[in-house]
Amino acid sequence: MATKRDYYEVLGVNKNATDDELKKAYRKLAKKYHPDANPDNKKEAEAKFKEINEAYENLSDPQKRRMYDQFGHNGPQGFGGGAGGPFGQGGYYSYSSSGFDGFGDFGDLGDIFSSIFGGGFGGRGSSNRRQGPRKGADLNVRLEVTFEQAFSGVEKEIIINRDEQCTHCHGTGAKPGTSPIKCPTCKGTGQVTAVQNTILGQMQTTRTCTACHGTGEIISEPCETCHGKGKVRKQPKIKVKIPAGIDDNQTVVLRGEGEAGEKGGQKGDLYITVKIKRHNIYTRKGNNVLCEVPITITQATLGAELEIPMVDGSKEKYKISEGTQTGTKFTIKNKGFKSINSNISGDFIFTVTVQTPKRLSKEQRDLLMQLAKTMNEQPPIKKRGLFG
Repeated sequence: MATKRDYYEVLGVNKNATDDELKKAYRKLAKKYHPDANPDNKKEAEAKFKEINEAYENLSDPQKRRMYDQFGHNGPQGFGGGAGGPFGQGGYYSYSSSGFDGFGDFGDLGDIFSSIFGGGFGGRGSSNRRQGPRKGADLNVRLEVTFEQAFSGVEKEIIINRDEQCTHCHGTGAKPGTSPIKCPTCKGTGQVTAVQNTILGQMQTTRTCTACHGTGEIISEPCETCHGKGKVRKQPKIKVKIPAGIDDNQTVVLRGEGEAGEKGGQKGDLYITVKIKRHNIYTRKGNNVLCEVPITITQATLGAELEIPMVDGSKEKYKISEGTQTGTKFTIKNKGFKSINSNISGDFIFTVTVQTPKRLSKEQRDLLMQLAKTMNEQPPIKKRGLFG
């Protein structure tokens, strides 16, 4: 399988390109490689045009661009590829590879084609695009998880607000048993053209039909459930699986869980941005877990075998040598966060802090004083009063 070219390279822009620079580069390349403009080399032009199309579709969308910049073409290993992913249908971190035949769902691409070729793409103008299938809007939600859940992965159930196709009229907006009719004002085009005489001659203007609001259809008997909208507002419960190793502000994408499409168009996507709660013991740096472990003076002096609590609830035994100083760092390999991009895990790094006891029994104090004598230290003298 051929390796995909970098999207920025395809469009000939750098990674800091603005939206206007992206659009300008896309317009230029789309016009150059449009199949209709390359009748003698149509097959190669279609492949090139598809590549350009895909690059612009991903980089022109802020969320998709951020995901691409972070994870590249395929997303984190094991989470790209849509419905066949390890978490079943939905596909986390999946990317749509929209092609030559599906440009109609790309938002402003149809308008770009119209401005380049003066009448749309393949004979379909912007009015036809508005009447045809349109993808539903994407939804964005934030989900808070604990440090431990981000470490091990978790399945969460969230409630979202979205428009869904009306089951009573099956999205037509018309009362069951009836159908929308072609708008008599615009003859189903969704646009009305007017010609005016001016001192410069006749001028033709085109505007959206006010009778059908650009849909090209009139609903004479609206559906009683959705009142002619074809959609109803609902609050479904959605299950989302957060992969182990996810970091703060990373995003999980559920394809097809956004708003309902128009005219049979596909559903939008659901973008879930993860927020990780602060932990009172552990912190994270990259894929490493950091924490402080208190030890006693005797453990620091004589050495000891410690039981270190791991993020997943298990315990790891670790021997520290005698004479360990406060602030010394120790590393337990491969016990940190799992990398979403690979099977490599970070490390667990703990720093020991020697705790000095605030209160001693008489026996403990005497023992410490004897120790101080053997180490040629002057033991503290307890004074009875200001003058002895």
